[in-house]
Amino acid sequence: MSTENAIAELSTLLGDRLKTSKAERAAHGRSETHFPPMLPDAVAWPKDTAEVSAIMKICANHGCPVIPFGAGTSLEGHTLAPQGGITLDMSRMNRLLAVNAEDMDCVVQPGLTREELNRELRATGLFFPIDPGANASLGGMAATRASGTTAVRYGTMRDNVLALEVVLADGRVIRTGSRARKSSSGYDLTALFTGSEGTLGVITELALRLHGQPEAISAAVCAFDEIGAAVDTVIATIQMGIPMARIEFLDEASVRAVNLYSEAGLPEKPHLLLEFHGSPAGVAEQAERFGEIVAEMGGRDFRWASRPEERSRLWEMRHKAFYACLALRKGARALVTDVCVPISRLAQAVRETRADIDASPLMGPILGHVGDGNFHAILLVEPDDAAEMAEAKALAERMAERALRLGGTITGEHGIGMGKRPAMAREHGAAWDLMREIKAALDPGATLNPGKVV
Repeated sequence: MSTENAIAELSTLLGDRLKTSKAERAAHGRSETHFPPMLPDAVAWPKDTAEVSAIMKICANHGCPVIPFGAGTSLEGHTLAPQGGITLDMSRMNRLLAVNAEDMDCVVQPGLTREELNRELRATGLFFPIDPGANASLGGMAATRASGTTAVRYGTMRDNVLALEVVLADGRVIRTGSRARKSSSGYDLTALFTGSEGTLGVITELALRLHGQPEAISAAVCAFDEIGAAVDTVIATIQMGIPMARIEFLDEASVRAVNLYSEAGLPEKPHLLLEFHGSPAGVAEQAERFGEIVAEMGGRDFRWASRPEERSRLWEMRHKAFYACLALRKGARALVTDVCVPISRLAQAVRETRADIDASPLMGPILGHVGDGNFHAILLVEPDDAAEMAEAKALAERMAERALRLGGTITGEHGIGMGKRPAMAREHGAAWDLMREIKAALDPGATLNPGKVV
């Protein structure tokens, strides 16, 4: 058995949709992760489920690793090829197959991106709300159980994937779930594959929940003198039941970065960025109640943005925050890590993390989707400095330990990939052993995205 033999068979099957050039392999052997490039031996572009099934059968017969690839925007090395093998680029399976407007759902292929889907949906009055920032592929978003800025109102991919078509390691094609809104029929296989990071099967079709486009939208930004007041404002807002669509946090270092990168002109203090969706009257009421909380917590420089172009600038600035933080240190590489804690422990977690980073020699802005207790640290290191990378990994490790101590999880949305595997046993205990058993049952040859999760 060998990867070379698998490539020979795949070349006959796929023709010029199988590439072994160094350029294509290099393009698929890197991502936004801090890990160095790890190149596959070849890249394949399937055009339909039948081809994915045929590819999986060939690779299983030859013991050849298969790494599913969406848009390459993951942060924990999910799409790297530590054992070589075949990268399965799903970008040509990118069709919107059906829109069921009355049922508020749609069926898509995995290579369709979230921005492409929402452009297709504009005339229907519906939209798909999950916004991880990057224009990620929907298959990749399901595989990593993506989240993002709107999760506080609309949930994560876990809440918005109704059903999947999946090709298993041996080439079998299965369907999980249905378009019905609930079921008590058997094991929840849709949930199992959502978040499995390509280690249990290759997603080839998704049924997704859609939402009505809001009648009115209002966004705002406000500053605070210190981190605790900003986070306490988030907690109070959620506890009062104010239905925010987004509420994002930027610490002082992140604000400095976006000011330099996007000319935002914000005071260099911790900030909240938020958005309300609903009817005009509902949005006005929500905004008024939130303004009262901000005043009580000492917030200042409160600005509303109701015009679409103003809102777009605000969220474009937020989505570019990663690149803005990178620009704080020319030539730096970022080790980006995230954790999620119960909302009542969020202020403590952020304060302790900020103090830990400040006590280190590294620069590390903090930002996050604090409406659901999830925040990120962008640790900037010299790429070739082993001591700095070791310090960044130690800081990330302490963030994970802190999150577990406070009743949270080692990652709210980045996933496990290669980066978070060392902390899995501490979070899951014997349940991680069970995950290994599930992996062995569905992928006995260990060919599906090896080296990730388990």
